Formats: sequence, structure tokens, C-alpha cells
Amino acid sequence: MNDILELMKKRHSVRQYLDRRIPEDIRKELDVYLTELNQRSGLHMQILYEEPDCFNSALAHYGRFENCKNYIVMAGKRAKGLDERCGYYGELMVLKAQELGLNTCWVALTHGKSKAVLKDDEKEVIIIALGYGKTQGNIRRSKSLSEVSDIADNSPEWYREGLEAALLAPTAVNQQKFYFNRNGSKISVKPGKIGTCLKIDLGIVKCHFELAAGTENFEWIQ
Repeated sequence: MNDILELMKKRHSVRQYLDRRIPEDIRKELDVYLTELNQRSGLHMQILYEEPDCFNSALAHYGRFENCKNYIVMAGKRAKGLDERCGYYGELMVLKAQELGLNTCWVALTHGKSKAVLKDDEKEVIIIALGYGKTQGNIRRSKSLSEVSDIADNSPEWYREGLEAALLAPTAVNQQKFYFNRNGSKISVKPGKIGTCLKIDLGIVKCHFELAAGTENFEWIQ
């Protein structure tokens, strides 16, 4: 558990990358993990390597991306909950990349057209920039536990640990628009009503909470 929390703490969004190729052994490990997650989730995630065109656009330059030649496309069949699943499983890919010494950035709008190959009934939800960062990124400001949950003095430790991990989750423009409630071992989390990428953020946040709190300690409720 300490290892995954350390990955969460070390991982920050990176937009400027070195002109350095991701080696084949790292690619293989990423590809194997992506295939496993696609099978678990029913998504159609894809990794594009050495493909600079997606970030060679006015929008990408506006987003201050540099040397971004690799990215993960989060996509799947159009269905209820697709955005949340893309957030959840995309964040697992982000943490895996961090474990392998790579840097990442969730990118919703500031990129050009991806080279993903999708079926007619599939939708591209968001992409994740991938590579070796010029820096490791910057620590961002965070809300307090009481601003995002009903945390109390007598809350169990697993709940506190899950919430602390949730606050380490990347969210669009660092909005952290979510709120957790606990009823015994039953947990609910609601996204904000106004904001961008709220359902994607919800999936990312739930991923962090689960990894830290432990699924043996709680169950999700609507």
C-alpha cells in the first residue's frame, strides 16, 4: 500500500517531454497491462508511440505541450458510465507509467486528432500524454478532507487513507469537485454539478480511493 501511495504522491502532470524514445521493454510492459485492463473493463484503450501529429496543433501549442510523441487513447463503446470507466482505468495506466519511470498528463481538449482506430459504435473520451518529462511536474494546491467528505474524528483509518489518496487524484483544472459520504462500510461519492470532465474525474478519484482504502473494507453505493 505504501508503494502505491508513493506513486500517487510523486506523480504530477507533465506537458514538456524530452526527445527520448520509450524503450521496447517498457513498451511491452505497458502494452501487456493495457491489454489486461481492456479485458477487465470492456474498453478499447490504445497506446500510440512515436506519433507526434496529435500534439502538433494550435491547440497543443496553446496547452504548452512540447515533444509529446506518445499517448494513450481512452475509448470504448458508447454506453452509460463510459466516461467514469475511462477515468478509472486510465488512472491505473497513469500509475503504471509512473511506476515504470514515465510521466503523464490527462488531456481533454488541447490536442489535435489522434491516430486511434475505433469502430463505429466507439467513442474517444480523452487521451493521456506519455513520455519522459523534462521535469517531474509541480505539486498542486489541494482541498482539505472536510471540504470533500463527511470525515469525522471517529472515522475508520481506511476511510481517511482513501480520502487522502482521492485528494492526490488528478482532476480537470485541479477542480477537485467531488464529495464522499460514509454509512458504516457503505461509501458514496458524488461529482460536482458544474465543471469539466466531471465523470472522468469521478472515475480517477474512485480509483485512488479504492487502492488506498482497500475494497475489502467497503462497498460502493449510489
